[in-house]
Amino acid sequence: MVCQHAFKAAMGFLASRLPTRIFPFMRDLLKQPLWRPEDLGQPMPDSRHAVSVCLPTWLDNVGYEEGETRVIQALQTGYPRFVYHPLCRAVFSECERRFAGADEACLAWPSERVAKRFVAWLHQRTGVTPKTHKGWLPGFFASSYPRAVASEAKAYWQHSGEGISSRRAAAALGLAPEPLPAGCVDATAAKTRIRQHLGEIAGLPESDVFLFPIGMTAIFVMQRVLQRLYPGRPSVQFGFPYVDTLKVQEKFGPGVKFLPHASAADLAALQGEFRQQPLSGIFTEFPSNPLLISPDLAALSRLARQHGVPLIVDDTIATVVNVDLLGVADVICTSLTKSYSGVGDVTGGALWLNPHSPLHGVLRAALVAEYEDLLWDEDVSLLAHHGTSFVQRVHETSANAQALAAYLAHHPKVAQVYHPSRQTPELYRAFQRPGGGAGAMLSIILRDEAQAAPRFFNALRCCKGPNLGMDYTLVCPFTILAHYTELDWAERCGVSRYLMRVAVGREPQAELLSRFGEALDQA
Repeated sequence: MVCQHAFKAAMGFLASRLPTRIFPFMRDLLKQPLWRPEDLGQPMPDSRHAVSVCLPTWLDNVGYEEGETRVIQALQTGYPRFVYHPLCRAVFSECERRFAGADEACLAWPSERVAKRFVAWLHQRTGVTPKTHKGWLPGFFASSYPRAVASEAKAYWQHSGEGISSRRAAAALGLAPEPLPAGCVDATAAKTRIRQHLGEIAGLPESDVFLFPIGMTAIFVMQRVLQRLYPGRPSVQFGFPYVDTLKVQEKFGPGVKFLPHASAADLAALQGEFRQQPLSGIFTEFPSNPLLISPDLAALSRLARQHGVPLIVDDTIATVVNVDLLGVADVICTSLTKSYSGVGDVTGGALWLNPHSPLHGVLRAALVAEYEDLLWDEDVSLLAHHGTSFVQRVHETSANAQALAAYLAHHPKVAQVYHPSRQTPELYRAFQRPGGGAGAMLSIILRDEAQAAPRFFNALRCCKGPNLGMDYTLVCPFTILAHYTELDWAERCGVSRYLMRVAVGREPQAELLSRFGEALDQA
C-alpha cells in the first residue's frame, strides 16, 4: 500500500491545480487559445496528463529559464522530460520514504535495465553509485542517490526519456485509471495497430517498427546501438537539431562531430572527417527543428554507405505522411507525442528500420539487443486512439502552415520566414510524397527583432508553449526555451535568440492569418 502522505500529496495537487474532467476537454484550444498573461501555467490541453504548459509572455519564458518564483509557482505541468510531473514527484517522495537515506533523493524507472543504465551513467559522470530498489508495482524500479548530484540525475531523465510516465505514476500511487475515450483498445492491440499503421504508410513490415515511451528515447536507443556496433567511434550530427538530439550524442557516447549548417561546405567537411577517422553514424533531421532546412539526404546516404555506417533521420517535423525517406535512410526516428497524437496528453515515439538497407540485419540485431517495450498500457491505448486522425491532421496542418508561411513572407514587419518551401526547397521536394505537404512548422524573425519580437509574441492570440504537431497552433520563443544558457553559441550556429517557432494547427486559415496580422500590427 502506498503511504497516505504521498497519496494525499498527489490527490491534493490534482484537486487544487489540474482539471478533473478529462474527456471531452473542457476548453477548445482552437477557438479559445491560452495566450493572456492570466493563463500563465495552465496545462495544454485541459488534462492532468498534459505535456505542454502556457507561457504567455516573453518575460514568462525568460522567467521560466531563470527559475523565477512567480513563473515556477504558477506552472501546473510541463513537458515531461523537462519538468517532473506532480504524480511522478509523489512517487519519488514515496520511494524516498521507503528506500532513501539522509540527504538522498530518488527517481523511478519502468524497468531494471533502465535503472542499471542510470546507475552506470551517473557513476561515470559523478563518481557516485546510486542504489537500485525494486518498486511495489511490477516492472517498476527506483534509484536512490545523494541530493548533491540531483542536477546530473535529472539530465539522464531529460535526455534519455526513459523515466516513468504520469499514468504509470498514477498506477504506482494506487489511483484508479481515468476513463479512456470510447473506441480505445487494449495495450497489446494498440501496439499492433500503431506498428501496422506506421508500417502501411511507410511501406514496410510492422516487424521493422519499434515503439518507445517518448520520441527522444528512440534517438537515445540508436546512440546505444551505434556504440554497440562501432565502439569508441564518434557520431555525426549534420545540421542544427532539436537540442536534446545533440546532447544525447555529447553526453552518452565517445563524442560527436557537429556540422550545424547542413551546407555544401559542411558536407565537404564531413567527407574530410571520414578520411581522418572512423565514425559510427550520421544523425540528421528532415527538415530541421527550428530552421526547417532539408539536408542533402542523397549525398549523406552515399557517404554513409561508402563507409558502412547508418544514416539516421528524424522525420518528426515532416512526418511519414509527407515524405518517403526509405530510398536513403537506414533508420527513421519520430516523435509520436507530436503529430501522431495531436492532442498533447500522451507521449510516445517510434523508429523503423529500412528493410532495403544493406545494414538492416546488423542494425536489427543490435536494436533488438538494446530494445525494451516500455510503453505503459493506458498511454499506448490513448496514443493509438488519437493516431486514427494522424493522416488527416497532417494534411490540414501542413496546408495551414504553407498558407501562413506565404502570408508572413510578404509582411513588411517580417524579416525571415523559415519553412521547407523556402529553405533548400529542392532538397525537400526530392522526397515529398505525391500530395504531401511540407509539415506543420515554421519559424520567423521580425525586423527590429529585439523590440518587435516580445510585442508580437505577447499580442498573439494563439496558445503559447512548447510542443508541436497539435490540433491547435502553439508558438514559443524557441531559442530562449531551448538554448537560454548558450544563446551566443546558438547565434553562431545561425539561430537567432529572437527566433519564434510556430507549430501550426487546424484553425480555419482565415482566422489563423487574422490572428497573426493583428499581432504584427502591434509589433
